[in-house]
Formats: sequence, C-alpha cells, structure tokens
Amino acid sequence: MERKQAIIIGSGIGGLALGIRLQSLGFDTKIFEKLDAPGGRAYVRRVDGFTFDMGPTVITVPHLIEELFSLERDAAALAEPDFSPQVLDINNRIRTGISGGPNTSKYVKIIPILPFYRIYFDDGSYFDYDGDPESTRRQIQAIEPEDLAGYERFHDDAKAIFDRGFLELGYTYFGDVVTMLKIAPDLVKLDAVRPLFAFVKRYFKSPKLQQVFSFEPLLVGGSPLKVPAIYAMIHFVEKTWGIHFAMGGTGSLVKGFVRKFEELGGKIYYNSEVSRIDVEGTRFGRKVVKGIALADGSVHPAELVASNGDYANTYMKLIDKKYRFINQNARVKFAKQSMSIVVIYFGFKADGLDLDLRHHNIILGPRYEALLDEIFEQKVLSKDFSQYLHIPSLTDPSLAPPGHHAAYTLVPVPNNKSGLDWSKLGEPLVDKVLTFLEERGYIPELRQRLVHKSFITPDYFENTLNSYLGNGFGVEPVLTQSAFFRPHNRSEDIENFYLVGANAQPGGGTPAVMMSAKITARVIAKDYAIPDTIVKAVGTPKVSLK
Repeated sequence: MERKQAIIIGSGIGGLALGIRLQSLGFDTKIFEKLDAPGGRAYVRRVDGFTFDMGPTVITVPHLIEELFSLERDAAALAEPDFSPQVLDINNRIRTGISGGPNTSKYVKIIPILPFYRIYFDDGSYFDYDGDPESTRRQIQAIEPEDLAGYERFHDDAKAIFDRGFLELGYTYFGDVVTMLKIAPDLVKLDAVRPLFAFVKRYFKSPKLQQVFSFEPLLVGGSPLKVPAIYAMIHFVEKTWGIHFAMGGTGSLVKGFVRKFEELGGKIYYNSEVSRIDVEGTRFGRKVVKGIALADGSVHPAELVASNGDYANTYMKLIDKKYRFINQNARVKFAKQSMSIVVIYFGFKADGLDLDLRHHNIILGPRYEALLDEIFEQKVLSKDFSQYLHIPSLTDPSLAPPGHHAAYTLVPVPNNKSGLDWSKLGEPLVDKVLTFLEERGYIPELRQRLVHKSFITPDYFENTLNSYLGNGFGVEPVLTQSAFFRPHNRSEDIENFYLVGANAQPGGGTPAVMMSAKITARVIAKDYAIPDTIVKAVGTPKVSLK
C-alpha cells in the first residue's frame, strides 16, 4: 500500500515527536525547519567552546521519551512499550543514576538531578526541592512549623488533581464541548479551577512556602496568579518521576529524536522557512489542505500538514483568511499570549571558585505577586526581577572548556505587546542581572571571570522563532485557554490540517508537547481510519502511568 505524504512545520520537540509517530503509523513524513538545525525553542548555541541549550532544560516523565524511542517503522509489528521498573521507578533511577530505558539509552544518556531545584529567597535562605517526603517536611518545619499540617492537606489534594488531571485525563482530546462538560464537575469538585496561587494560600501561611509550591507554572509561561489549580499536578509529576538531564544538554535529546525520525524513514529540511499553507476549496464550502510553499518559492504537496509553529503566526500568516471561519484574525489576536523572557548565556572561569549553586536554581526577587502582575498584566519592565539560573556544567563538564562553567539565566519579562524597545533595554538589563549575581554572592567575581556573554530578548522569539508578540511559551495557560478552550489539535477550519506542540492541547512544557504529539497522532489515526491494531503504536503503555 502506498504511504500517504505528511508535512510537519517546525522541528521542535513536539514536531519531532509527531514525526516519529506518523512514520510509525505508515506515513512518509517531511519536516521543514526555518533554522539551520533542529530544536525550535530547543535550539543549541555553540560558541567559544561552550554549549548552551537556548530553551528547555528541565526533563520530566522520561518514560514518555522511552515510548518514542520504542516505536518502529513497520506499523504492523508495533507493540505497546512494556516499561520496566528501571523506566518507571524514580527511586531506582536515583540508585542507578540512569533515567532512560533501554531504547532511550541507544540514543541519549539521561540521568536524574537532585535536588530538582534549589529555590533561593531574597533574604539568602533557600529551599531544596528534591521530592523526598522527609526532606520536604524537615524544611517546611524550619520555615514555618504551623504549615506542616497545611502541607499534608496540600499533598493529598494535589495528588487527587494529579490522579484525575494527569493520569486519567492527560491524553484526553477536548475537541468538542461535550467532552469538556463531562469532566468539568470533577475539576470543580477538586477545586482545580481556582487560580493556583489562591489554591496554595489555602494551605500555607508562609509567603516563602506559598512561592515554593506555586512557582512551577512560570517554567511553562503561566502566571501562578492566573493559571488554574490543575497545575498543582506539576508538583506530583516531578515528585513521581523526578527531574532529569540529557548529557550533552537538551540538544542531545533533540539529536536523538532526529536520528530516530530519520531511521524510521522521515526526512528533515533545514533553512526551509514555510511561507504558505496551501488549501483547496471555497470560502464557505469544503476546505482541504494541499501542502505548503517555502520562502524560496518551492511548493511541496502533502495529504496532511501539521504545524509545530506558533498558533497565531500559523493561522494569520500562513493560511489565507478566506479559509478561516473559526480561527479568524480577531479570534487569534484575542488569545492571550504567554510572557516572554530575556535569557543570558554566559561562560566563566571556574578555577579556584567555590560555587555554592545547584544544576537548577530559582532565585526569587523581593516581590512575588506584584512582580507577576507587572509582567503579565501591566506589561512593564520591573525595577526588580526573579530568575532561573541553570548551570549544566556542574553535571556535565563537557559543556564548557576545561576549568570553566557554562550557564544561562532566564528572566521573565512582558511579551512585545508591551511596546518595550529591547534594542535599548536589553543590554542594561543583562548588566543588571549579572551584577546582581556577583554582588549577592551567587557567582563571586563574575565580571572578571566572564569569558563569554550573549543574550536573547522577546525580539528573538518574534523575529527568529516567529512567535506572535514575542511570546516565549505560546498561548498563555489560563483557565479560558485550557482544554477545549485551547487551540485544537485538529483544525476546525481545514480538513487534514493539525497543530502540535506548546500551543495545542494539553499545553506547554517538554512532557506536554510530547503528549500533544500523541494526542494529534491519535486524531490523525482516527481521521485516516487506521486500524486499531496499528493505532496501538500511539496508545497507552501496558504499565500504568502510576
């Protein structure tokens, strides 16, 4: 039987994951990437002997990765992955020091990271979040003894949200209102629709602990003040499966996905920016995708097209508005975009330096709620800041020249709806952040040790990654843009056109975009009437996610 032709726009982790799944389902898949290398937001910068992951650095739920590396091209012979305790058990991973399963390990080495995060408060104290119940309780006791009882209640309620929201509903595609209405009562009963920060404040009176148990949505572009409390499940996702690192950086994981995709017969084209999605049909009649056109003028036909690119950019810039009845410009522009970020990549001499930092460091500023409001709502550049400082060379020295460290620090800022001029504001902010790290003692003598410095601003996301308004994480994960209300993985406007990645369901973050690929692959399998025996290739593992 002749294999159908599929095209994916963008080689981010979501696009690569979908490409692997489509190859396993019997499609001949091509991925077209604007940049000169794969990864999208997970692009890798190599300069002056340093290797910098430009985007995601936190890996969770590693058995989702193992599932992708377990797929095969011969769909008829596909079986559901049978995950061993090595893959599923966090304690086993910590003991062995290896996070990946047998198939993952053929492509990339993934190891556990402890603590998950060191969370610094503005007074210099810190909380090591490592998922260990005794360690967690001991640190809560030291900060606010009265919050111990609150933590027990938070733990139970967050687990209930995790069980329902992730384990049971994680792969649910909310393509219609009925599906949404069926689960709405459960989410209300679990209090999962309340804003996360308000939810957390019910259990903790200490401002420090309120921040510890609410900051994580910032890693996927959401404000803890606005995202629904269903995001409390992130605490349990991390606690259940840990935080991990791909040796060589996240780029090594991307490289592994590319290799797997190409081994399955897929093809990837770089320096190939898509300028148009071709559609056949009439304004009010049936509309079917026909392929794409590139910026160089070449045309590439396909029977299905999926975009791993930005939702707003995809619909407003790549598809003629006459073919869009649901996703009209007004609706797309009305969607709230996530915050943006300034990321500073820097290398520094480590000789003689006693560095008291961890692999992942969250450095909170003097304000929390007010700062979040200025970033997400007022869209102004604040006088103070919080940051995520990542020093992967503490784990993998190969990322820096001998005697040096490679680091990046990420500062949340408003997206470009703010109108801020980053050509003028970028350098002063970078200097302010690096000065802070030195003067506050996080990296002593940083200025004289610095051997490399570069940075990106919201303009990079808007102009290089084609993200509308320079958003850093896609559509903002607020309640009114979650589940059914989030952009649909199957286009409502055009047949055989799909979305995958952070903008689609279920949302942003490395595990979520891999889950998005699975959801989109299932929808495609249904639309193309692929037999159930083959659809198991994108089905649920034999071993429970629990």
